Amino acid sequence: MTAIEADEIERVTVLGCGTLGASWAALFLAHGLDVAAYDPAPGFAAAALWAVEAARAQLSELGLNGQGTLRFHDRLEDALADTDFVQENAPENEAVKRALLREVDRRLPPSILVASSTSAMLRSALVADCARPERILVAHPFHPPHLVPLVEIVAGDPATAARAAAFYARLGRRPVVLAREMPGHIANRLASALYREAVNLVAEGVASVADIDAALCNGPGLRWAAMGPHMTYHLGGGAGGIRHYLDHLGPSQVRRWASLGTPELTEDVKDRIVAGIAAEAAGRSLAVLAERRDRALIEILKARIEVAEQDP
Repeated sequence: MTAIEADEIERVTVLGCGTLGASWAALFLAHGLDVAAYDPAPGFAAAALWAVEAARAQLSELGLNGQGTLRFHDRLEDALADTDFVQENAPENEAVKRALLREVDRRLPPSILVASSTSAMLRSALVADCARPERILVAHPFHPPHLVPLVEIVAGDPATAARAAAFYARLGRRPVVLAREMPGHIANRLASALYREAVNLVAEGVASVADIDAALCNGPGLRWAAMGPHMTYHLGGGAGGIRHYLDHLGPSQVRRWASLGTPELTEDVKDRIVAGIAAEAAGRSLAVLAERRDRALIEILKARIEVAEQDP
């Protein structure tokens, strides 16, 4: 059977309709794709519909007003019927994902790509029980995926990676393809490295939680919205660019690396972080904070210019 190409996808199945699945569904709908949604949780449709509509309202602010149709299904086989692409968002549990992917793989023709959202698990483990593992890939988004463009792709072969990347690019996402699998992929490894030092700064009593957060989002975080660390230091190297930076300022990086901490998440450290977050949140609920985060993301997306943007 001929593979379905990115521009031929018209109907997407979303498996798992928590916050991640609802966000994906809203993005697909806003690009005019029809969505079949399935979740084994009883009565999932009401909560999912509310989350989808809230996300669609945000996407409308970005000019995305596609009118794809959304249908909820109580049976997996009904959600998979006549689909062109599957976006799986089951809980981050290897046994659950392996069983679900095995069943999806059994029911679908080999031309259909199946994308699994996982923040840390290895593709090779997830597809171990599948008869056609070559069409199953990891497509890891950053939350919320309807606003954050990144999609990290781990595939078994270049053709699958290229087909998936083309599909996500069609949706205005920024796919990155890993040459080999790695726990945590790219972005979560970078985020974990930074968070380790953020925790260390708390543990060492260097600064408050609020000031550590402020230092990041008012300093390097602003630059990182437009360019990554390598390009940042390329521009910081003066006329000689990254080569000059590495030759002349690289040793200072090495000295800083040597001083980075390896904190333990002791009860004392956890208590200090929790207290610091309570002070920083200043009584605002999680819902209010999430709304402020999404508002900031929308405004950043409207204004953002990516320094090293790829040609369309």
